[in-house]
Amino acid sequence: MKENLEQRSEMLALYLIENHATVRAAAKKFGISKSTVHKDISERLPQCNRSLWLQVKALLEENKAQRHIRGGLATRRKYKGI
Repeated sequence: MKENLEQRSEMLALYLIENHATVRAAAKKFGISKSTVHKDISERLPQCNRSLWLQVKALLEENKAQRHIRGGLATRRKYKGI
């Protein structure tokens, strides 16, 4: 079971990096919750693959910096009916 969790965390990290995706998009793709994705990335990945974790960490920080822009665009689309 532990190998499976480590493998899943590496697969999630690779998906995030390759697709420049958000945690929400990765959760939807793998059929798991955002909390599970976040736990795999932030707790399990640093223990099994630190170099991959550093890459994902940079991507997550970038996504966090841009989230207010994404939220504004989503609201705009909602009220414009697009």
